[in-house]
Amino acid sequence: MKEIHIITPVKDSIESTLETIKAIQGSEMEFPHTYTVYNDFSTEENTKKLEEASKQYGFRLVNLSDITDHPSPNYLLVLQICQKEALEKSAGLLIVESDVTVKKDTLQSLAEGALQRPDCAIAAAVTVDDQGVINYPYKHALGKENQVIDTKKHCSFCCSLLTPALLQGFDFNTLDPSKNWYDVTISHEALDLGLKNYLFTTLPVIHRPHQSRPWKLLKYKNPIKYYWIKFTRGMDKI
Repeated sequence: MKEIHIITPVKDSIESTLETIKAIQGSEMEFPHTYTVYNDFSTEENTKKLEEASKQYGFRLVNLSDITDHPSPNYLLVLQICQKEALEKSAGLLIVESDVTVKKDTLQSLAEGALQRPDCAIAAAVTVDDQGVINYPYKHALGKENQVIDTKKHCSFCCSLLTPALLQGFDFNTLDPSKNWYDVTISHEALDLGLKNYLFTTLPVIHRPHQSRPWKLLKYKNPIKYYWIKFTRGMDKI
């Protein structure tokens, strides 16, 4: 792993996105890296704010509207673009989503943790709420704080490093285009390659779920309505 490509896919939720960007750009990162924000059809107003932020904080901004007319979400396209770029540079791919705030040492420590484990496919930072309690999607790790867990459960891409071993072993062009999200599929494919996924509960990151798609909060507040929308509108396919 010669370098790390850090990415954040974004659709609106500009306040939390800017928090994510500031935290990443304020990280104490010794490893060679780049940072790219993929703007997935945010509003015109929020796109302008991202363009201003890219000048202020020095990250690369890619507006997906310049590449595709496929409606959001375009997670598959982002993954495919990033896999190609990472393979060309022998880089790891570190995804930090726009509802996550990392600590200063999170990204460097995650990279070091992956490098210390030659069989690592995905190195994931555990997510916590503002009080520091492990939250969605890693509630199964409650009681396992301050550990590095060899997990058979899927790793969310909230804050996860995909290593070159995984990127070289599984072609994202084979992913099902009818789905919206791919963390479950890719986690399972990693295990099928004979690699391991590690959850670092030693590296908590703040996660405020579904800031860019608030309708998904219905999953916790009104699950019947959530699943009705999910299935009748064909949304949130995992």
